[in-house]
Amino acid sequence: MDDAENSWNLNDAGEIVAAELALANLPPEDRKTVNELAAQTDIMDRGAVIAYGAAAQNKIAAFSDSVLKNIKSKDAGVAGKLLTDLVVEIKNFESSGEQKTGIKALFSGAKRSIDRLRAGYAKVESNVDAISNALEEHRRFLLKDIATYDALFENNVNYFKELKFYIIAGKEKIRETNESLLPMLQEKAEATGDQLDSQRLNDARNALDRFEKKVHDLELSRMISLQMAPQIRLIQNNDAQLADKIQSSIVNSIPLWKNQLVISMGLATAKAALETQRKVTEMTNDLLKKNSEALKQGTLEIAKESERGIVSIETIQQTNRDLIDTITGVLEIQRQGGEYRQNAETELARIEDELKQALITAKNP
Repeated sequence: MDDAENSWNLNDAGEIVAAELALANLPPEDRKTVNELAAQTDIMDRGAVIAYGAAAQNKIAAFSDSVLKNIKSKDAGVAGKLLTDLVVEIKNFESSGEQKTGIKALFSGAKRSIDRLRAGYAKVESNVDAISNALEEHRRFLLKDIATYDALFENNVNYFKELKFYIIAGKEKIRETNESLLPMLQEKAEATGDQLDSQRLNDARNALDRFEKKVHDLELSRMISLQMAPQIRLIQNNDAQLADKIQSSIVNSIPLWKNQLVISMGLATAKAALETQRKVTEMTNDLLKKNSEALKQGTLEIAKESERGIVSIETIQQTNRDLIDTITGVLEIQRQGGEYRQNAETELARIEDELKQALITAKNP
């Protein structure tokens, strides 16, 4: 966009504002009000010029202060913190369990786990309800603020209209002064040459200059009032959106989250019951396997033992061998004893014979 186009837009905007502030474009009733206001204005009265439109400007100033005070007194972070706390409460809802052993710990542990889950749910539900109540209270404050902003907006419209009347009346007074009063005073001063008439002309020009500045100040105040209208609506819309979000959380999100908590608790309870059933099944299977193995081993050992004789063939064989060895040994000993006795008898005979010979020899020296 070049400078020429910018200039055209500025000029076009200026023409729109000028048309809006033109007396001829006002409704008849408003023109009557402006004409009366212009007729009551004496630009030569310094006090009147100073007070011209001051009441409307003061209203704008007071109005601005009230809006600013309303904004400052409102903690915009309350709703956000409450919504954050709500999310934290939901996320902190977790189930936890302990490792148990034994059939007694199996069932008691499952019960304690479910009891802890229910206690956790009750705590979270209580916190969520408290946050929900706080959100509802904050929503009511927001709705009250929204209604207040509507009233402030209407007041601003009235101030804007009042300033508009002062500006148009002032412009009419300036036009009247330029077209009537100043030419008349200038003509008189030129005709008489009187210093007092010249001073009156100069005073009128100075008064007109001050009054033009005053009207310009009113135009600035009008612009401030004009800018406040969308600012009020923006703040109001922000509050309305936040109120809608809080309402949605209260009506939709919180009930949905509560349903999810109930479902979560139900699933956790079912899971705990399923886990208990699984452990019972595993324990039952282990017991059946152990009993089956024990039965198998015992039965096999009993069957094996029952099939054995009173005395095993190995024992018979061993005793038979020992018996044979015993008999053989006894016979051998007996044989050896017989031989020993024979030898002894022979030896005894020899000894006896020797003894006889010795005796014989002993009788015949």
